[in-house]
This record gives sequence, C-alpha cells and structure tokens, in this order.
Amino acid sequence: MSTDTEQLPRTSLPGLAARVRHDLPASIVVFLVSLPLSIGIAVAAGAPVAAGLIAAVVGGVVAGALGGSTLQVSGPTASLTVVVAECINQFGWATTCFITVLAGGVQILFGLGRIARGALAIAPVVVHAMLAGIGVVIALQQVHVLMGGDSLSSSWDSITGLPRQLASVHVGDLFLGLLVIVILVGWRYLPAPVRKVPGPLVAVVVATLMALVLPTQVERIVLDGTLLDEIGLPALPHGGWATVALMAVTIALIASVETLLSAVAVDRMSRNASRRTDLDRELIGQGTANMVSGAIGGLPVAAVIVRSITNVKAGAHSRASTMLHGVWILLFSVALVGVVRQIPKAALAGLLIVVGIQLIKLAHIRRAQRTGDLVVYAATVIVVVFWNLLLGMLVGLALAFALLLWRVVRVTVLAQAIELGRWRVAIDGTCTFLAMPKLAAELAKVPAGAKVTLEMTVDYLDHAAQEAIQEWVQQFRTGGGTVEFVEMGSARMADTADGAPARRHSRHMLDEVLGPWRRTGAEVDPIVAGVAAYHRGHAHLIRPHLGVLRDGQEPDSLFVTCADSRVVPNVITSSGPGDLFTVRNVGNLIPAGCRDASMEAALIYALEKLDVRSVVVCGHSGCGAMEALSSGAVTGSGLDEWLAHARPSLERYRDGHPVGVAALAAGFGPVDQLGLVNVAVQLETLYAHPVVRRGVEERGVVLSGLFFDIATARVVEVTVDGIAEIDGVERPVAAQIA
Repeated sequence: MSTDTEQLPRTSLPGLAARVRHDLPASIVVFLVSLPLSIGIAVAAGAPVAAGLIAAVVGGVVAGALGGSTLQVSGPTASLTVVVAECINQFGWATTCFITVLAGGVQILFGLGRIARGALAIAPVVVHAMLAGIGVVIALQQVHVLMGGDSLSSSWDSITGLPRQLASVHVGDLFLGLLVIVILVGWRYLPAPVRKVPGPLVAVVVATLMALVLPTQVERIVLDGTLLDEIGLPALPHGGWATVALMAVTIALIASVETLLSAVAVDRMSRNASRRTDLDRELIGQGTANMVSGAIGGLPVAAVIVRSITNVKAGAHSRASTMLHGVWILLFSVALVGVVRQIPKAALAGLLIVVGIQLIKLAHIRRAQRTGDLVVYAATVIVVVFWNLLLGMLVGLALAFALLLWRVVRVTVLAQAIELGRWRVAIDGTCTFLAMPKLAAELAKVPAGAKVTLEMTVDYLDHAAQEAIQEWVQQFRTGGGTVEFVEMGSARMADTADGAPARRHSRHMLDEVLGPWRRTGAEVDPIVAGVAAYHRGHAHLIRPHLGVLRDGQEPDSLFVTCADSRVVPNVITSSGPGDLFTVRNVGNLIPAGCRDASMEAALIYALEKLDVRSVVVCGHSGCGAMEALSSGAVTGSGLDEWLAHARPSLERYRDGHPVGVAALAAGFGPVDQLGLVNVAVQLETLYAHPVVRRGVEERGVVLSGLFFDIATARVVEVTVDGIAEIDGVERPVAAQIA
C-alpha cells in the first residue's frame, strides 16, 4: 500500500509539469486568437455577440473533453456563417438554437454509425469551392459594415447596394476597418518574435484604442449584461419542419466535413502516433458540443483548422490546451464584458473580410485548373454566393460526379500508319458500348490487306465493344489483312468472352508478367504458354530496345546469384535486357583458387571483355544450399563436392562473423544468418581474385553484396562488416571492398 502511495506522485507530477509547461501557454495563445474571431463570426451571422462566446466556451470544454482528437480546437466557424444567417432570417434566433441542437444529434448519429471516414469522400474541389464561396459572401456582407452600414441578406443586394453605401460612408468606421486590414495583411512580414502575438488580437485592440480617441462616433458591439445573462433556451419552430430538418442536416454535414478535414491536417502535423484522431469519437464529441451550445444559446460548433494549427504550433501536448482556452474565454466574458462593448463593429468587419478572403486559396484554384476541375470549382462558388450553401454543395457534387463518370468511361482510339503497309491501332481507357462510334470510325481508316498491330491498354471491356472488335478482326483477316493483338491492360478479350466483364486486380497483371504458368492446366506446356503471353503482351515493348542490342551487349554488372527459382534478378534490381551479365549456381558461390572453370570464364569475360562496372553477389533467405551446409548432411553426390566451396563461410559464421552478429540482431534465423555471412565471404573471395582486384584498382569496379528476403520481398545490403537497409537513391547499392 505504501509503495503505491509513494509511486503516485512520481507518475502524476511529470504529467502535470508537462501540461503546465506546454499546454498552459498554448491555451493562452489559442484563446487570444479565438476571442476576436468568435465575436466577429457572431456579428457576421446576425446572432447575439454572446452566442459566439458561448460557442467558443462549449467548443473548447465539451468538444475538447469528449472528442477523439487531443489537439483540435473547436468553436464558432466562418464556414457556418452563411447557413446560420439564413436560419436566423427565416426562423429567428431561438429556433436557430433548436436547429443547432438537432444538428448536434445528427452528428452523434454520424459518429455512432461509424461513417466518419465516409464524409471524407466528398470531392476536395467541392469543399474548397464551398469555403471560397462562403468567403466571398462574408467579404461582400462585411464591406457594408466596414463603411458604417448594415450587412445585407443576399450577395446580389450587397453588390448592387455598394454605390449607395459609398455615398453614405462613415469615415471613422472605414478608417478603423482599413486599419485592421492593414495590420493583418502586414503582420506576416514582421519579425518572428513579434508574430508570436496573434495578429487578430493586436488589430482589434489597436482599433479599439483608436476608437476611443477619434473625434467621430463609431458603432460598437452591443452586449447586454454578462455572458451568463445571455444564456437562453431554444424554441420550437411554428411549422416549416421540413426546412428545419434540412437546415439541421446542412449544419451537421458542413460542421462534420470541416471537423474531419481539420483532424486530417492536425494528424499530419503531429508526429506522435498516439495522438491520431478517432474520427467517429470526434463526431460524437462535436455533436454533443453542438447540442449543449444550442441548448444554452450558442452558435454551432466545429473544429476550426486555423485555431487547431495554432494550437499545435504553440506546443500543445494534450486536450488540456483546448479545454483551458474555453475556460479563459469564459472568464474573460464574465469579468471583462465592458471591454467587449468597446470593440468597434468596423474593426470586426475588417477582421472578417480578411478571414473571408483567406478562405479563397489561390493554390486550390490552381489545383482545380491543373486537374481539370475548374468548372466544378467555379460553378460551386457561383451557386454558393448567389443562391445558398446547400444548393452549391449539391451542384458541386453533381458536377464532380458527372466529370468523374465522363473520365471513367472515356476511351482513346487512334489508328495511324507507321510504315508502308503497317498500321497501329491503339485503344486506351475504358472500352464500352459508348466508345463504339469512335471505335468504328477509327477502324474504318485502316486499308484492307494491311498488317495491323492492335494495342489494347484497356482496364474495362464490355461485351458490346469486345464483339465489335472481334467482328472487325474477322472481317479484316478475311479481306487478306493480318492483325496482331498486344493486350497491355488488365481487361482482356478472352476474359470478356468467358464471363461478365469486370475490372481485374493488379495482381492478375503481375501473374501475367511473372508467371503465366500459374493459370495453365496440366495439358498446357507452361513455357509455351508463357512465350505466347510474352508475344501477346510485351514483346513489342522491348523489341526496339533489343534492336539496339542485337550487335552486342554492354551490361553494367556481373550478377552472381543462387539458382533458386524464387530469385529473379531483373525484378529485384528493376533492370532490363542488357543490364545484367548473370551467373547462377547453387548457393551463389565463387570457388577460391580458380577451381571452377565456368565461374572463372564468367569473371574474365565480364571484367576484361565486357568491362562491367560492378560485381554483385546476391544471396537469399531459405537457401537450400545453406541449409544443407549447416546441417552437415552428406548426399554422396556432386553436391557435397560443390558445397565444400562454402565451408569457409560456415567456419566464419561459427567464429562470429560481424555480418552474422548483425543478422542475428536484425531477427534473421540461423540459416539466413549463414546465408548473409556467405555473401560477405564471397565478396572477400572475389576481391582476392587477380582479375577482380585489377578491375577494382585500375577501373574502380565496385563489389556489392545483396540479400533477398523472400518472406518480405525486401533486399538488404551486405558488406564485409555488416548489413543495412537500402533506403534511398543517394548512396550506392553497397560499399566498395577496400
């Protein structure tokens, strides 16, 4: 008992100290950023000022405590300003609070239904366009407040009303609003130590102080009583339940999508895997916060990416930071309500104009243009600005889906003459009945009697297109022409004829490249089947390359490896014809003292005739030669005589060779440890060979060791001193033997 009591402070005090050292200062920074934004968003939505502060408190404390993220900061968000303003215009503030409660319930259902990741499937271009549209709406509305007027209900009214507002501008309000904009825009150019103080706070404080000395009157925030006095109950609507439900779902969707996108961004910034967000729990926490916020007269709540990133950059380590920031806002709103009343509306308008413009990201527009999604982006923005947010989201999603469908079913068909009497017909994409007009038009260009190479890089082929191609081929051959099929895509003519069309897994393509024998029956020669598949799918690709090599070879490396069928040198080295001069034997051995004529001939030919620049020895896991060597089994055959060349490797392994020690530490088994030592010993044997040594000293030939771990498909580097992962392209495959 006494032991537990003594240990308790030791485990709890470091955690408390860490929170004080990291989370406390981070919470203050986030509080200073959140305070002016929360007030400004409430003003922009036409809600009571206290509603923004209540939402900030609830978002910090409730969402921070119950959510699935330890670092996200929640509160009122600019992305919901437009829809909240529409709710207030239609139903009034009390019913808007009820809609917020309903939206929170919908979010809880989202979380319980475990569909959080499904919300991330919304096309990013639509989300970016929605935020940009919201930014435009906020900026248009707040321009009028900046000049001393009132925000108008629609973007069109805001645009058409600008001349009238300019004629009756209030100089004091305009000056303060522009002052805030200038400070916020210029803040990023100040020295880093100065920028540690939040720019929005400085801008609002400076504008508030300037308002006290200006000779003209300016309009200020209206806040009756303290924050506690402003707490109110929601009210049920008097009809229009369908619209109420639609508004609630809209708020829930927008708040959820913004929260999840923010969570993804925060997780990318955090290197600690233990801080990864539980997205479903996060939605439950956000939903609970919205129900509480709506129940006591607050705005809807969502995780805000700007505040969340500020929290991470400020050094927060736990959810204590976001919860404390809510506490600071509560204390400020109760104790310093008089300060809030001194804030000019124009100062908040300037702040919101900058926030709105920042929602329009030039990078998003460039990306939409680069990816061909600019039409989706522009249409979504226009509908959000001039109609409403929900319709804009629906239009954007519909256009994005239509564009996706068009891209999916698109196919390119091209028939062209490549030389006299030879034609090439290329079909690339998804070949369905929709492509038949284009297919027929291109095939009609091919003259009768020509020799045709029909290249099909097709990922999906339906029966209509398959039959059309097959009928054309038959008719063309009847007319004296020849057609050679080259099928490089995952969908094949033969597969479509055998059953329902389907997209094939990429593993099937790997089988076609590496092992067509896996699919053949006992009555078919696998080698013949493989050659047929090679002719059909890949011969034409390497034919030009082999044409260059027909008069001679210039390989880069002599590659000595085991005869084991699982080791495919060109695959594990990503090389092609003419790159490797390969020698294979049992156990990848280099007999010392020129005791093997075949290996001797290969070394001399590779180094003195082909001038290779490297010599590679590659072993592998589960090697039968190493297993026989370690077990000491005697077969009474030539294998015993051959494995005698590997006895130095066994002795070095038993003596504790550094490579064997490294292999043991890396988790390799005894046989594989011996295999790794064997590679290192063969490198030493190679270096002792006079032809190899002369190549190293005179031409800088590099000796390299590799080991292929079959179970993981990983290749590691082996030197005379140890093993290492091959993790990049900045260093050679292995170090030169010295």
